[in-house]
Amino acid sequence: MTARLFWTKARLRARRLIRRHPRLNVAFRTFMAFSIAFGGAYGFIAGSLSADYDPHAFAIGISFLFALACVALAILSMRLRRMRKKMHKIALHNEALVDRNWELKEAEERARHLFESQSDLIVLRDGGGVITSVNEAYCILAQRSRTELLGSRFALPVLEQGESAIESNGTRVYDQRVETARGPRWIAWREALMRIDADHPAELQCVGRDVTDRTDSERALAEARDRANEASQAKSRFLAMTSHEFRTPLNGIIGMSGLLLETLLTPEQTTYVKAVKASGDALLSLIEDLLDYSRIEAGKVELECRPFVLSDLIEDITELLAPRAQARQLEIASYVDETLPAEVIGDAARLRQVLLNLAGNAIKFTSSGGVALIVVPGIRPGDIRFMVRDTGIGIAPDAQARIFREFEQADDQIIRSYGGSGLGLSISDRIVKRMGGRITLQSKPDSGSTFEVLVPLPAQDRAPERKRFTAPDLTGQPVMLVAPQAIETSLLARRLERWGAEICTASDLTVARALLPERAWHAVVVDHAMGGGAIWRFGQAARQHTERRIIMVTPSTRHDLQVAGAAAFTGYLVKPLRTASIAARLSAPADDPTSLRTAGGQPDCGRPETSRTPASTSGPSLSILIAEDNEINALLTRSLLTRLGHAVTVATNGEEALKSWDAALAAGAPYDLVLMDVQMPHLDGIEATRKIRERESVRSGRRTTILALTANALIDDRHACFEAGMDGFLVKPLDRERLADALAGLTAARHVPA
Repeated sequence: MTARLFWTKARLRARRLIRRHPRLNVAFRTFMAFSIAFGGAYGFIAGSLSADYDPHAFAIGISFLFALACVALAILSMRLRRMRKKMHKIALHNEALVDRNWELKEAEERARHLFESQSDLIVLRDGGGVITSVNEAYCILAQRSRTELLGSRFALPVLEQGESAIESNGTRVYDQRVETARGPRWIAWREALMRIDADHPAELQCVGRDVTDRTDSERALAEARDRANEASQAKSRFLAMTSHEFRTPLNGIIGMSGLLLETLLTPEQTTYVKAVKASGDALLSLIEDLLDYSRIEAGKVELECRPFVLSDLIEDITELLAPRAQARQLEIASYVDETLPAEVIGDAARLRQVLLNLAGNAIKFTSSGGVALIVVPGIRPGDIRFMVRDTGIGIAPDAQARIFREFEQADDQIIRSYGGSGLGLSISDRIVKRMGGRITLQSKPDSGSTFEVLVPLPAQDRAPERKRFTAPDLTGQPVMLVAPQAIETSLLARRLERWGAEICTASDLTVARALLPERAWHAVVVDHAMGGGAIWRFGQAARQHTERRIIMVTPSTRHDLQVAGAAAFTGYLVKPLRTASIAARLSAPADDPTSLRTAGGQPDCGRPETSRTPASTSGPSLSILIAEDNEINALLTRSLLTRLGHAVTVATNGEEALKSWDAALAAGAPYDLVLMDVQMPHLDGIEATRKIRERESVRSGRRTTILALTANALIDDRHACFEAGMDGFLVKPLDRERLADALAGLTAARHVPA
C-alpha cells in the first residue's frame, strides 16, 4: 500500500514536471525511442554474428520486431489523426477568436467614436483625481490637448457652486458655473463610481452637460414670476383702491335712490329713480364680478362649511329671480327631490352665487318659455346635482367650451345683443371646482340649454331645528291641473305624483270642464294664465265636483283675486310655487267657503307685496357713532339709522371720532355702537379702532362694539379690521337689511336679562 502510494505520487510529480518543462518531455521521449531502436538493432546484429545463430529464432525475433513496428506505426497514425482533429478544432477556435476579436475592435471603435462624438463633457478620474480618460468635448471646453489632460488633475475654474443631490443609485448631481474660453457657462454634472473588473480600482465617471441656456431661461422665468407676483400685488392694491373709490359713490347712489323711492313721487319721477337705482345695481354687480374674479385668481376664496336648508336656498333663488322672469313673460320654477336630506353642509352663499348666475343667464338668453331649477341626487353618495334648464337660444358646439373662459361669450352678436362682462360663468366654474365639483353643459342652438352643477354636499347629521312641512298623503287621490303645458305645471305634477296623487292635466278649460263629472276630485288647481272671466266660471262649475279649488297667480295678477268671481276658489298659490305652500293647501280641511282664505282663516300661502313703508326698530334705541368722511354716505347712513329709531352722531374723521368717543364715555353715556369707515383722513379707521381698544384696556367698563364700514371687499382688508379689534364689518354699498340685522343682534345682546 505504501509502495503504491509512493509510485502514484511519483507519477503525479513526473507529470507536473513534464507539464512545466515540455522540452524535457520531448528529449526524454526521443531518448527512449532511440534507445529502443538502437538496442533492438544491436541485439539482432550481435545475434547474427554469434556462433549460436539460430535462423528460426532470428526469424521469430524479426517478425516480433516488425509487429512492434506495425503497432507503433498504427499508434502513430491514430495519434496523428487525433492531432489533426485537435488542430482542426484549434483552427476553428482561432477563427472564432479572430471574429470575436474583430467584433470587439469594432465595438471598441464604435464606443470610442460615440465617446468622442458626445457633446456632453466626459472625464474619468482615478481615486486620486488623476484624469485617466477624457473626450474631445472636454478638451475643447478646457482648451487643452488630450495629452496635457491625461495624467493631470486639471479641473475647470468654478465661479459658482450649486446645490448637490444624491440619487437612489448613488449618483451625485450638481450644477457648477465655470469659467471657459467662451465665457462663464453653467454645467450640470453627474458623478458616479465605475468599476471595470475586480483587478482594476474603481474610477469616478463625470458627465457634464452645458445647461447655460436652460439656466438662463429658468432665471428669466423666475424673474418673470417675481414680476408677475409684483404685478398681481399691485393689481390687488389697485382693486382694493378702486373698489373703495367705486363703492363709495355707489353707496350714495343706490342708498339715496332707495330712500327717494320711499318718498311721495310722481309716476314719472318714480320711473327715473328706479332707472338710477337699476343702473347702480348693474354697476355694483359688474364690480362684484371683477372683485370675485380677482379673489379667485389669487386663491383667496375661502369656503364655509355650515348647515343650510337646501329647499329654502333653491326656492329663495326662484323667488328672487321671479320678477325678472315674469317681466319678460317667462315662467320660472324649482323642484327639489324629497329623497335629498333636508339640511346639507357647505357654503350656501357661494352655491347661491353660482345658481343665481346660471339661472340669471338662463332668463337673460330666453325669450319664450321659461327656466327650471331642478335638484336631484347625484350618482355617488353625498353628491347633489343642480340642473338649470331653459328654452332659450342655445349655444353652438364650438362655443360651449369657450364660454367658461374669462371675458368670453358665445360670439360677438351675443355681446352686442345681450351685453355682459363674460366673467360670470368663469367665476362659477372656478367656485364649483373649489367645492370639489364640476359644471357641465348640454345645449343645441335654438333648443335651449341645461347647465348641470355636481357638488358634494354631505348631509347634516343632527335633526333640523325646525320642521319645514308635512307632505300630504295623496295616495290614490285624483288631482286636476288646468294649466298650459309649461314648466311650472310639469314640475307641480311631478311633485304631486311623488305624494301619490293621480294627476290629470288639461290645457283647455273646455276639456277640463268636460272632465269634471268623471270623478270626485280631491283638488282642482287652475292657472290664472288660462285667461279672464272663463276661469271664474270654471271655478263655479267645479263647486259640485271638488271642495278644494285652488288658483295659481303671479304677484302682478294677485289683485284679480278681489273680483267677485274669485270667490269660487277656496285658496290661491303665488308663482313660483313653494313646496310648503302646496302641501298646506292640499292638506287643509275640506269645506266650501265663499271667499279665498286669508290670514284670518286658513294659512295664506301667498306672499305679501314688498312694503314701501319705512322700517322701524322693534327694540330699544341705540346710541351710535358714525365715523365717515364722505358727506353723502354719512347722510345716507344717518338717515337709515334714524328711520330705524336710533340716536346718531357723525364724525368726519378718525380724530373727531376718537374725541367724540372719549367725551361720551366721560359723560357717562358711552356709545353702544361705532360704525367706523376704514379709509379716512388724518387718522384712519384701523388706527382709530386700535386707540379705542388701548384706552378700553386701561379703563374698566363695557366694551364698545365697532363695525367696519368699508368699501374694500378683499379678504386681506377684513383680516386687518379684525386684527385692529373690530367686531365685524358692513360692506358698501350699505344694505339696509344687513344693517338692520346687525343692529337687531346688537340690541338683543345689550338687553339680555341678567
